[in-house]
Amino acid sequence: MTTNYMPALIFMLGGLLIPFFRGKAKSLYMMAIPVAGFLNLIHIPEGQHMLMGFGDFNLVLLQVDRLNLLFGYIFHIIAFITVIYILNFKDNVEYMAGFFYSGAALGTIFAGDLFTFFVFWESLTIGSVMLIWSRKTKSAQAAGFRYLMVHAFGGLVLLAGIVFHFTETGSLEMSHITLGSLSSYLIFFGIGINCAWPLIHPWLTDAYPEATIGGSVFLSAFTTKTAVYALARLYPGTEMLIWIGVGMAAFPIFYAVIENDLRRVLAYSLINQVGFMVVGIGVGTELAINGACAHAFNDVLFKGLLFMSMGAVMYRTGKINATDLGGLYKSMPWTCLFCCVGAASISAFPLFSGFVSKSMVMSAVAANSHIPGQGSLVYVWLVLLFAAAGVFHHAGIKIPFFAFFGHDSGLRVKEAPKNMLIAMGIAAFLCIFVGTFPRFLYDVLPFPTDYEPYTISHVLTQTELLFFSALAFTLLLLAGIYPAEQRAINLDSDWIYRKGGKGVYALLSKTLNPLNTWCESIVRSVASFVSRFFKDSAARLALFFSVNFWMIKGVKDKRLAMKKQRLYNDILQGTMPIGIGAAVAISFVVLVYVLT
Repeated sequence: MTTNYMPALIFMLGGLLIPFFRGKAKSLYMMAIPVAGFLNLIHIPEGQHMLMGFGDFNLVLLQVDRLNLLFGYIFHIIAFITVIYILNFKDNVEYMAGFFYSGAALGTIFAGDLFTFFVFWESLTIGSVMLIWSRKTKSAQAAGFRYLMVHAFGGLVLLAGIVFHFTETGSLEMSHITLGSLSSYLIFFGIGINCAWPLIHPWLTDAYPEATIGGSVFLSAFTTKTAVYALARLYPGTEMLIWIGVGMAAFPIFYAVIENDLRRVLAYSLINQVGFMVVGIGVGTELAINGACAHAFNDVLFKGLLFMSMGAVMYRTGKINATDLGGLYKSMPWTCLFCCVGAASISAFPLFSGFVSKSMVMSAVAANSHIPGQGSLVYVWLVLLFAAAGVFHHAGIKIPFFAFFGHDSGLRVKEAPKNMLIAMGIAAFLCIFVGTFPRFLYDVLPFPTDYEPYTISHVLTQTELLFFSALAFTLLLLAGIYPAEQRAINLDSDWIYRKGGKGVYALLSKTLNPLNTWCESIVRSVASFVSRFFKDSAARLALFFSVNFWMIKGVKDKRLAMKKQRLYNDILQGTMPIGIGAAVAISFVVLVYVLT
């Protein structure tokens, strides 16, 4: 049996019907949507479907191949897990926003042309902003607005690139684009904004921690991964991506170490992991692309699991800062266990999912570094090694340590609700399953691979790296050198454009406003003069000719003054004699004739 229904519409239309259900029927209906979507997906044959003409464009609404199937599988899986996780919140707006957002992500990755891709790409923004605003706090409203502005700008850049690209090539095909033309750079940069490249990344660390508890799980799964997919589809092998990815993998470590808000720590960690994927896409070999896609698949699971565990802590305690937490392993042992599984996975412990995907990217970098002219990849490999150790520090150790161990905060709360535990349990199981039996993941990667992660050298190298990272954390903590958690606002690159924007506004206000006032005064003066002039110009013109005529006839003194006043009043009131009116009109015509 085959189908060709758009996976996106199943989620988007299905989400609209949620308010019509009540109680358990609503829960069952919500869980049935991703299940139905997944059954539909596995019965769609590879190739192009749902072709349609739109003006001069030939659109392909549904295109399926091995690259987007991998993302499609994991998007359905994480949607199903997240739906279970949020069942206890009873918020129809959040439910509908989550399904709309998930559907938009599916529409983006299965789009067969750039126009359809853009439509769903922008739909992502709508869904994600709704998830942020659903928290209904002042800070969430502000963060959502900033998120909307950044992504609206990114969407315009992307649209401009697509328009120029179509003008240059006459094609909207979703195929490889080589950097060189203006359109190629605009599309590249537009995607990069959603990918959270360095310096334009603060929208992520600003907005994700402000979303609802379930919203942050949704957000961690889709926006950046659709950008990773788009780069893998359009720009594989683009060298610039290697250096962008290196920056993404390295810089968030320093922020994550000093950040107090644990959900913001995870947001920085998210950028760090996407950096590995971007490097893999930049290298562009089959092994590297496989590694990037495999790591995206795993990141959706273990990052979602970590966000879920922190969400459960936040749900029970109402707190998320490291300074306010600690000792929760006594009250929330299952949540603690699942968090540790997520931490082990993101840190790439053997038998956990990160181990079997992150190593593919690093192996691809190491393999290419031996190619003549590619020697600089040695430094890339070293930075990735440092980043791998760093993520163990801030996500593998810091998150579980400060939330569940460390100092006892005295908080004694209930364990997370059952639906949250079930969702976290499923994600934790998949993290271990994929890490233990990676062949199931490798078989659905874009390119066939015989990569073997469990070699003695790889296991020993990774174990040593993790061991020395843990030792360094312990020694720094005991020596009092490790940065203490404290309530503070850490300045990021958004400080530049926030402060810079205010400075530019103040500068423009001081320079342009006086100029505007001066110009306005001139315009007012001229308008006033013209108004006064034309108010009685006809009367003055009539008086000029009439008075001279009357003086020739001998009229003078009081009588002349009375006739002047009467004529002036009659003209202003529109009651002047017809003859004088005609004379004035003729005189005006003659005057214009003489002057021209």
